[in-house]
Amino acid sequence: MKKKLVLDSHLLDITLNRLCHQLIENHGNFDETVILGLQPRGIFLAQLVHAKLQKIIKKQIPLGYLDTTFHRDDFRRREIPAKASETKVDFIIEDKKVVLIDDVLFTGRTVRAALDAMMAFGRPSKVELLVLVDRKFTRDLPVAADYVGKVVDTLDTQRVLVELEAQGHKQNKIWLVNTN
Repeated sequence: MKKKLVLDSHLLDITLNRLCHQLIENHGNFDETVILGLQPRGIFLAQLVHAKLQKIIKKQIPLGYLDTTFHRDDFRRREIPAKASETKVDFIIEDKKVVLIDDVLFTGRTVRAALDAMMAFGRPSKVELLVLVDRKFTRDLPVAADYVGKVVDTLDTQRVLVELEAQGHKQNKIWLVNTN
């Protein structure tokens, strides 16, 4: 397995700060905005972004976790069924601006499923997508992120590995891994 470093800890921190400031430019004091991290890996990024935003604007911002397992169009096509994760949305999203956060935008299927899953909690006034890594040339559905940390050209034989301290890794890093 051959790995290539895409972002080290320092550059990842700079990227996260940029994403937070872009969010502040568009959402101001976050009075009408909530954050939803997509399970399973997007929640770690959502927690990082959420903590940085609250530190910058010195205000509480609603943060929830959304599981898309049973809303995926490929749920029954897998050899081993996917295990559901916790959905925790203890606030109203009706008429709110929602920022969906995930670590990697790949085919777009998770985002499509998240839109379906989110409707159980109300109809938002607007939905935006923030991703740490946008895998170019791999989309199955016409999905694009509003906020992107890094765009990476990838092959089908490669995957993006996001290692965050919140997941138990020693440092925050992003790798491009050849699976051949």
